[in-house]
This record gives sequence, C-alpha cells and structure tokens, in this order.
Amino acid sequence: MTETRESVAVAAVAPLYAAGFVTAFGAFSVAAGLGATGESIGLSLLRIGVLLALYDVAEVLLKPLFGSLSDRIGAKPVIVGGLIAFAGLSLFGLGADDTVMLAIARLGQGAAAAAFSPASSASVARLAGAGRTGRYFGRYGSWKSLGYTLGPLLAAVLIAAGGLPLLFGVLAATSAATAVWVAVALPALPPLPRPRYTVVDLLRQTVDRRFVVPTLALAASTAVLGASVGFLPALAAGDGADLIGAVAIASVLALTSTLAQPWVGSFRDRGRVSDRAGTAIGLVVLASGVALAAVPWGPAALFAAAIVIGMGIGVVTPYGFASLADSTPPERLGRTMGSAELGRELGDSAGPLLVGAVATLTTLTAGLAALAIATAAVAAGVAATPAKKAPAVPE
Repeated sequence: MTETRESVAVAAVAPLYAAGFVTAFGAFSVAAGLGATGESIGLSLLRIGVLLALYDVAEVLLKPLFGSLSDRIGAKPVIVGGLIAFAGLSLFGLGADDTVMLAIARLGQGAAAAAFSPASSASVARLAGAGRTGRYFGRYGSWKSLGYTLGPLLAAVLIAAGGLPLLFGVLAATSAATAVWVAVALPALPPLPRPRYTVVDLLRQTVDRRFVVPTLALAASTAVLGASVGFLPALAAGDGADLIGAVAIASVLALTSTLAQPWVGSFRDRGRVSDRAGTAIGLVVLASGVALAAVPWGPAALFAAAIVIGMGIGVVTPYGFASLADSTPPERLGRTMGSAELGRELGDSAGPLLVGAVATLTTLTAGLAALAIATAAVAAGVAATPAKKAPAVPE
C-alpha cells in the first residue's frame, strides 16, 4: 500500500520536476548563449549585461506575488499559465537580431518563471506530504540542477545548428510540452481556506526564525553557486586551463549537486539529523569548497573545489526547502516559497558582487576567501538556532 501511494505521488509530481528543469534550462542556456554570441550579433557588453539581468529582475519582483496568487486560486492554473506564457514569450526570441525582441523575450521568460517556479515548489510540498518533503525536494532540486548542467551545453549545440532563434524555439516547445503534461497529470490541488492576516501577522511570519533561517541558508548557497559558476572558470583559465576545461568546472559543480540532492533528501526524511544540523553541515561544506578554491593550487584543485561546493549545495537545498515546507501551513505555501526563492535570487546576485568587489580592491582569491568567511558565518548562525528534529518516516 505504501509503495502504491509512493508511485501515485511520483507520477503526479514528475511534471513539476520538468517545470523545475524548464526554469533552470531557460535561465542558463540563454545566459550562456548571449554571453557567447552577443557581440557577434552586434550587441555591446552593456546590452548583453542588461539582457542577462532582465530575467533575474523579473523573478525578484514577481515571485512573492505569484506565490501568493497560487495560494488564492490554486497552484495548477498558475503553473500551467506560467509555462504557456514562457512558451509564448520565448517566441519573441525568434527575432534575435533585434535587441527589443530579445529584451521582451528575456523579461517575459523571467516573469513567466516567477509564476510557475514558486507554485511548483508549493505543489511539491503538498504532494509529498508530511515526512517526505526531503526526498521530493531532493528530486525537484536535482532536476533543476540538471537544467543548470545541460543548459550551457545544449545552448552551444543549438546555437551552432541554428543560432539563438533555434534555442528560443526549443525553449518554447519544451515549455509548451511541459504545460500539457502538468495540465494532464497534476492533481487540481484546490486552494485551502485561509485565515485573515493582519499586517502585523505578515511581518511576524516574515521574521519567524522557521522562515528566516532556511531562507538565509538557501540564499547563501545560491550566492556561492553564482560566484563559483562565474569565477572558478576564470581562475582555471588564469592557471592555464583551456576553454573546455575551464567551462567543465561549472558543469562538474552542477552535476555533483544533481547527483547528491535525491540521496540527501531521502536521508533527511529518516530524521537522523535535524534540519538545523543538516543545513549547518551543508554550509560548512560550502565554505570549505570556496576556501579550497581560494588557495592557488591549480586547475585540479579547482575541480576538487567544484565537487565539494556541489556537495554543499546538494545538502543545503533539500534541507532548506523541506524545512520551509514542514514549518509552513499548507494554505500559504505559495507565498512562503515565493518569498524564499526571492531570497535565493538576492543571494545569487550578492555572491558575485561580494567576490567582484573584494577582487577589485585586492585579488580574486581574496574575494573567494571573503565569500568563504561569509558562508561560514551563516553556518555559525544556523548552528546557533534552536534545533528541531526532522520527522522520521518508516522506510
């Protein structure tokens, strides 16, 4: 009976894994494609930077709003609508020789991802049920990491075959197919009755340690991810690695996270390590990986650092999201996940900014050392909070 319930849940949640893949694939493939080909199609470095930022700006502004909307009207219409919008707005990228068309496509993709991403996270939590959130968020995060891993690689193949228009066309088709899958396979998950909240209630929920601690940990993990993907290849190139070897470091990091998250999520659900301890351990691993990268030991050490960082992200992500899901009333999961993902987006921006600012004044290795210290400080803060043991579930 347990195996039957598990298989039903997996069948229902599988299209949500695909939605997670779409948002990661869309973000990283276009970013890599614009970075590699932007100047060849007449874009200045400033315009490339603006186009890259539009996706993240839309997500930062809209994720909490769409998360709250999914609580009010149900997650499924928000997910399906977001995926359809992602597909339709990606078609503007078929006119990739026009900067305005590219800007509309990129901003639209970010806005659409802001709709279906937090709604998908909330749906994963509701479908998983009590005591199983770790393994389901581990799988969900694994598919997102797979999108991060394959995005740049697929972008290179597609752009070589048909330029940026082919990449945007594939993104549109992938999103449309996922929308159909969600519409067919995902249960309705109607909105739950919501108590009336005052402004004081909302503020209290926002500063509640059960929200703040995992969100801060998730933000720290994406800060490390964003900085590592950008600066570890730069360090490798400076140490004499060729282009393929330098770029491969980012892929090794993402692949390690992809493989680790399902295992870590299942381990978390066994309740042998509290959420506080598990999250703190993951952050310590992250800080250790960044510290390893900061030591000038050559490209081989950078690959080792990428593996350690990938493991740290693979621990923090399922622990963080599962902790949020288990401590949030089901009727406001969308808002909580949207706000948490906002924290992740801010971390994704803060990490590279911290490293870049310190590196400008000193060296890149000093910038990475500063990031390692900041991550270790977050780990210490998490470790200092009262522990709440994760619920044990019989296998």
